[in-house]
Amino acid sequence: MLGGKMDFLEEVGNMQKLLMAVMVLALSACSSVQTSWDYNPEVNFSGFTTYAWVTQSGDESQYHLDGLMDERVRSAINNDLAAKGLTQTSQPEAQLLVNYLTKVDTKVDVDTFTNYYGYNPYYSYYGPGWGWGNPWGPGSASTQTQVREYDVGTLIVDIVDKATGKLIWRGSLSNIIRDKDTPQERTQFINEAVNKILANYPPKAGS
Repeated sequence: MLGGKMDFLEEVGNMQKLLMAVMVLALSACSSVQTSWDYNPEVNFSGFTTYAWVTQSGDESQYHLDGLMDERVRSAINNDLAAKGLTQTSQPEAQLLVNYLTKVDTKVDVDTFTNYYGYNPYYSYYGPGWGWGNPWGPGSASTQTQVREYDVGTLIVDIVDKATGKLIWRGSLSNIIRDKDTPQERTQFINEAVNKILANYPPKAGS
């Protein structure tokens, strides 16, 4: 009888550990990618067919990526805009001016999990024995708190009406920064990010 009870308690404990593991995996599987858009609804975006890149000033250099990553971002944006029917041209002839910005924010996550162990089906509020009450027993909960710090990078794409000099569309994507090992992985990452940002250009009705 005692052996059967111990086996049952061990099985319940294992089930609780499995449930906790599944919860952690589910949380870690949640996408960390966040996209957003803003635009001027009074602008007729279908009338634009040409664009040029904004000429960088010294003050903006800190917001741009260096070297190869800068080329990857510009190439990805050029390819996406071309697929949308926009032609890159010289700045004097362009209807739109395009620019991108980057920023990094440090975030802190505090996760608290309560792990119930030592399940006792024979315990009730009224003491040992059968009856209604708390089946986990007194003092049987272990709470663990994990604090982690991480960096979130944001890529912003701005589109300006050159005739008015006003920003008419902005899209952004934020994601946890993870190292990419190869040039191919970095290129794929940038292409996917830019594709998600420009998915809502030209803006769709009601978006």
